[in-house]
Amino acid sequence: MTQKYKRWYDYDPSLIEVIDLLRNYQNELRSQAEIFLQKVEEKVTKEAVDRFYEMVKPFKGNRWYDTDPIISKTVELLRVIPQDIQKQAATNFITYLKENGILSEEEN
Repeated sequence: MTQKYKRWYDYDPSLIEVIDLLRNYQNELRSQAEIFLQKVEEKVTKEAVDRFYEMVKPFKGNRWYDTDPIISKTVELLRVIPQDIQKQAATNFITYLKENGILSEEEN
């Protein structure tokens, strides 16, 4: 029997942590979300990311991350990429925050 999760990110503690960080510190982590998006755009182009976002964003966004397009794009990209890449992206994001003094070891 496969495990059913309530939310798409509940299967991995690092994804839960990244989503919680983005939810609770949107303003503080916006620049790190921009860096993440830039790295994705280097791989697939900015136009591809923008087209994707236009397809998946809700007409009347009422989710916590819909108010900021950078945070919204970041969460939506994390949501649709394969699970192994989700895990790696979450781990990399947390590592980057720690290495740059944005997140302390105690907060993890």
